[in-house]
Amino acid sequence: MDTKNQEKWYFRGWSLVVSFLCVGPFMLPLVWINPRFSKKSKLVISIVIIFATYLLTEFFIKSLASINNSYQLLSS
Repeated sequence: MDTKNQEKWYFRGWSLVVSFLCVGPFMLPLVWINPRFSKKSKLVISIVIIFATYLLTEFFIKSLASINNSYQLLSS
């Protein structure tokens, strides 16, 4: 097997998706050191990841507020 042409496992698409699902925006350095992406695509991917993280954070905060309200209704 030729190891020169073989892509590192952490540059593959599936590992980028899994790392985003596990650590969120902390995987952005993997995008920026990936030689497969152009600068424009790195920027677009970064913006999408930051936007998705923002939306998921907002959803999480609203979910916690809803759970808190439910517990307050149950305790009164």
